[in-house]
Amino acid sequence: MASQFFATKSIDRLISDSQEEGHRLKKVLGPWSLTALGIGAIIGSGIFVLTGTAAAGVTLQRESILHAVVLDLILHGKDALTSGRMGAGPGISISFLMTAFACGLSALCYAELASMIPVAGSAYTYSYATLGELVAWIIGWDLILEYAVGNVAVAVGFSGYFASIMDGFGLALPEKWSKAAWENSQFTGNYFNVPAFLVVMIITVLLVRGVKESTRANNVIVLIKVGALVVFLITRLGYINTANWKPFVPHGFPSLMTGAAIVFFTYIGFDAVSTAAEECHNPQKDLPFGIFASLIICTFFYVSVALVLTGMEHYSKLGNEAAVANAMKSINANIWVQRIIVSGALIGMVSTLLCWQLGQARIWFAMARDRLLPTYFGAVHSRFQTPHISTWIAGVAVALPSGIWGIADAADLCNIGTLFAFILVSAGVLILRKTQPDRPRSFRVPFSPVAPWLSIFCCLVLMTSLTLITWLRFFVWLAIGLCIYFAYSRHRTEFAQN
Repeated sequence: MASQFFATKSIDRLISDSQEEGHRLKKVLGPWSLTALGIGAIIGSGIFVLTGTAAAGVTLQRESILHAVVLDLILHGKDALTSGRMGAGPGISISFLMTAFACGLSALCYAELASMIPVAGSAYTYSYATLGELVAWIIGWDLILEYAVGNVAVAVGFSGYFASIMDGFGLALPEKWSKAAWENSQFTGNYFNVPAFLVVMIITVLLVRGVKESTRANNVIVLIKVGALVVFLITRLGYINTANWKPFVPHGFPSLMTGAAIVFFTYIGFDAVSTAAEECHNPQKDLPFGIFASLIICTFFYVSVALVLTGMEHYSKLGNEAAVANAMKSINANIWVQRIIVSGALIGMVSTLLCWQLGQARIWFAMARDRLLPTYFGAVHSRFQTPHISTWIAGVAVALPSGIWGIADAADLCNIGTLFAFILVSAGVLILRKTQPDRPRSFRVPFSPVAPWLSIFCCLVLMTSLTLITWLRFFVWLAIGLCIYFAYSRHRTEFAQN
């Protein structure tokens, strides 16, 4: 059994499996489509929702050590008991840069492995090639959590902005049917978030129809989204009150770390580019390009929007689900400018949902092809050439929780899952440099092994900036996954011990 746990799939075998008839995906993506995919996945509810949340801080309804930040517990013990997380204030722009640095290190590692292993599955596939079957299962199960819970947060953010648009036209949505039923570990009194549920199911139908059609739609949406951000920056510069930037970091360096941990969610999308490796024309060159281009472009917009937003409105007033929209209302911005920007935000969230749902379905697909999940999850539609069963399952798995959960719980769970994946990807680079040093690499992480080790360290620090209850929920999810692996999955793979 121990030998099975650490059994790895050769890179050549992974590539050959991806070419089998009936499990082969259509190659339709080029470098700019991948860049648009990355921008579509990265810029979503995070820039329009979590920027305000991280700047203002999170206040909980009741004190509990479960809601204390783990780093505070390590440094201060019982004194870390808190009722929330202090806001980064205008310094959230610094938090974005800190997170960009950590993600940039991880992106280097993703680029090297993606160019070596151009197969669907992202960190799951890389782990199977480097760390063995058990770790591959753990990271695959973790990625399911990342994409599913992350899209729940995006769908909830979409619902908040959709309600804002409807309100602007005099059509107020009933909160009972457009707000979370469960948030901050307690029931809210609402029934179900219908807009969040419906948008996920519509995206699912589009993804089943085809990747080419989906990416074309995403390209158009990304242009609209970027255009809305440009309009916001240009038209709001004149409304900046520099007094709102003082003090720039009201709660000190720890709040910048906490802010970085919260807004880490906004950068997650770049790893969705690697999940589409199998559908690239030239993955060895196009994947690194798409990863880095999308990361650089999005960092520019994140920092710019954070500075303008905290200049328009005092950071303490930004802790809501529609921070940009509400900040413009507070300064009585022109109604048509408001509608353009809010509509751009809404459309932008649709592209994030599309990209993340695409990534999640590819994880299910890759795990099913390796028989860690039922093989019918890996079926490819005869007409559309998409993993249609995985796409439908992923859609339902996101749509239903979107109708129930709030954004805070979802974003934190997504963050810890992604950081864990980044750590394993960085470790995979170190292992392959030792075990297969002569294997061709069209992209190599510079300053190795320092850069991969630094990536691991940064991710661990960001993980400790999340709350204790997030860690506990993460371990519960992994425990459920291990039960499934030992009871079902390990008996079905090619390394199964009879």
